[in-house]
Parts: sequence; structure tokens; C-alpha cells
Amino acid sequence: MKATLKPLFLLLFLCSFQLFSQEKNHYKILTVAFYNLENLFDTEDDPLTFDEDRTPEGKDHWTEAIYKDKLRKMAYSISRIGKEQAQNSPVLVGLCELENLRVLEDLVREPVLQASNYGIIHYDSPDSRGIDVALLYQPQYFVPKHSVSHELVLFDSHSPEKRIHTRDPLVVSGFLEGEEIHLIVNHWPSRSGGVSASSYKREQAALLNKRIVDSLQAQDPYARIIVMGDFNDDPGSRSIQEILKPKTETDSLPLKSLYNPMAALHRKGIGSLAYRDSWNLFDQIMLTQPFLEKNFSTYQFYKANIFNENFLVTPEGQYKGYPFRSFGFGGYTGGYSDHFPVYVYLIKLVKS
Repeated sequence: MKATLKPLFLLLFLCSFQLFSQEKNHYKILTVAFYNLENLFDTEDDPLTFDEDRTPEGKDHWTEAIYKDKLRKMAYSISRIGKEQAQNSPVLVGLCELENLRVLEDLVREPVLQASNYGIIHYDSPDSRGIDVALLYQPQYFVPKHSVSHELVLFDSHSPEKRIHTRDPLVVSGFLEGEEIHLIVNHWPSRSGGVSASSYKREQAALLNKRIVDSLQAQDPYARIIVMGDFNDDPGSRSIQEILKPKTETDSLPLKSLYNPMAALHRKGIGSLAYRDSWNLFDQIMLTQPFLEKNFSTYQFYKANIFNENFLVTPEGQYKGYPFRSFGFGGYTGGYSDHFPVYVYLIKLVKS
């Protein structure tokens, strides 16, 4: 009796194992992106800022037709970020170099974005150029709970009494399909005046971000935080490497640490903008450790990338291969932006 049952038991075991091994896990995938829009201005003169060039009568001859073309191109680019795998436009998009709420409202009304039904979170910054940061979100995926613009106070290193007005970081807390997350959207001070001479400004911006992250983690050590922006510094710059101190490897990440997946791309020479035949990776997205626990019952980091599809690349001429910017020395180029967007995928196990 035992001799006849043994082969039958083995056959059943092998069949069960084969069926089990054929089962595949299914994951839901969402895209979180950041995009520098390269001076998305309306055509009206704002008396409180230096935007006179971006008017029909200004130096840039910024007409309504050009403005509408720029909107259409920005909207199309946003709609495509991460779509190859996520099959959807980004559920969260951090933005910078935009003039005001009006341009955001015009942007999300573009036909290619209407299906996403993007909500807008925006505060006016005191930047002298009149540019701000903002967050777009798809309300069917993300429900905002609280938002605040943190003031970045800077003074001129040569004239300590002179205030430097720049972009304030935007902090948004909410629920991504029921999971609480926090986002910090940045546009740090530029390198105008030289990298070294201006570095203290970006280091102050980094310190403010560090305080925000520390404050969120003091309330909840397991806080799931995404820090994104145009940092005007690379992953290896002092502001990021020595102040924010993100880890660049996923092994044995301490609980309250940041992880910067963009560092690996930068080491390969991949960038989001080009200058004098070299690439920089100023546009970055970093995440706190709870996004890397590999417990896919919640949304976890999958991978990071730069969105540099062919239509965003300068096709010919002196700057062939660079981001296809929308404005150059000859005026409006019909391009997109001088920065490529960057993005991360978040994935979650779908129960069958």
C-alpha cells in the first residue's frame, strides 16, 4: 500500500509546486515626477516682479500664441512621464519655474491632461523673478491633508542687511490611496555669481529641508517622505552630500535616513540638463527609508529615471542632444524645457 501511494503523493506534490511556481505577483505602479518648466509665464506684466520681458511688448515677444504653444508642450510632456510602465500620467508632479496660479490652471486645462483631473497646490514665493514651485496631484489617488510654504530666509554674503528673495519650499502631507506620505517640493537658489560664491545659499536651503524632514520624523519615525526639486546642485555637492546626507545604496538603510536613487544615474554621467558639453543632475527625487522596506503591502520605491524621450531632445545644431529648451538667444524655439523631467516609480502588491 505504501509503495503505491508514494508515487501518487510525489506526483501531486510536483503538480502543486508547478502550479504555485507559475503564479506571478501583480503590482500596481504609480509615477511621482518633478519637472522644471523653464519659465512658464503668462503674457501679462506683473508690477511686483521682473517679468516685463515675458510680455508681447517685452524683449522676448511673449505672445498669447507662444504662451499657448508652451502650455501645450508642457502638458504633453507631463502626460507622458512614466506612462510606458504605469499606463497613466504621474499621480504626483512637483513643478518649478512657473509664474502663478493662473498658468497652472491653464496647464491642467490642456486637453491631454484633462482626464487626469489634476488638483493644484501652490503658494506665491517672494522670488524677484516671480517664479514659484507647486504640486499637481490626481485626486483619485492622492488626498491632500495639509500644505504649507516654508520661508527660506537668505541674506547677501557681502551685504548682510540685504535680503535675498528666492523660492520657498512647499510641504504637502496627504494620503496616497490611504497611505500617509509627505512631499517637499524645492527650487534652490541658482549658481549665478559662481558655484562657490553662491553655495552658501543652497546650503541654507538644504538646512531648511533637513529641519523639515527632522520635524516630520520627530512626529513619526516611520514618516514616508519624498524630497524633490531642482536643487541647482548635483548629488555629490556639499549641500546634498554633507547636509541632507542621503544614502546612495539600499543595503542596511537606517530608519530615519534618506535615499537618493539619482546618485547612481549621476555616476554614470546621466543628467537632466547640459551646460558647456557636460551634464548635471540638478533635478532629483529622494525618499526616506520606509519607502525601501520591500514590504509591498504598501507603496515602495521601485526605480528612478530621467524622462528624456526623443521629442524632448534638441535634434540638431550646436546643442544637439541637449534638452530641447523653449527659449534661446534667437527667441522662442518651439521646444519644451532646458531640463528633462525626473521620476520615480512606486509599486504595491495587488492581492488576487
